[in-house]
Amino acid sequence: MSIDARGTVPLALFGLLTLINGLSGCAARVSRDDFTAEVARIREEMQASDRRLEARLDSTNHLVTDHTRRLDGLDQEFQALRGEYNVSMEKLGGLLKFNVPVHFEFDRSELREADRPVLDRFASVVKEYYPGALVTIEGFTDPAGSAAYNLRLGKRRADAVKEYLAVAGGLASAQLKAISYGESSKRQVITGAKGPGDEGVENRRVALVIDHAAIATDQIAMP
Repeated sequence: MSIDARGTVPLALFGLLTLINGLSGCAARVSRDDFTAEVARIREEMQASDRRLEARLDSTNHLVTDHTRRLDGLDQEFQALRGEYNVSMEKLGGLLKFNVPVHFEFDRSELREADRPVLDRFASVVKEYYPGALVTIEGFTDPAGSAAYNLRLGKRRADAVKEYLAVAGGLASAQLKAISYGESSKRQVITGAKGPGDEGVENRRVALVIDHAAIATDQIAMP
């Protein structure tokens, strides 16, 4: 006889026990047919409850299987991104931060042609594994120039990547957000490195952050 998930006796069983107690005290007033009918009703209720539980378990098993498949696929995609483009990834609570090799010329915000393929690949990963997730593009600069100017420059770089991901990458504009950290010393890859020229190019970059807290694939095995 079934016990529910919290370990309590189902209401149907409670009704049966109540009926049996009633029979023992007033057998003359409850017929055998009444008792048989009540048992049949209770049995059907319990069977219906079991069917609902089985359906929920089937649904859960399907979700787990799909979850595992998506994780395996995502792990393969990340390994390819790391191998082909030297992408690294950090897991921060409900966020996945992709450090991509997308850099900018000194005092410029235009995307370089060589950096477009990794953005194309990133967009395909988002569409496959995180459809609808919020993607934040973080823009950075080297410390040359004023902090106020660099904050604006970092935003222009983030906006350029946002536009590319929407137009060429096919991501919805509503799921893309561009912000700037400018020359923030805590976020510089090489502290103090700056242009003109190629010096400081590591600091002139963007990072891509996926907010996946509300998505089923909220756990990822990090290599």
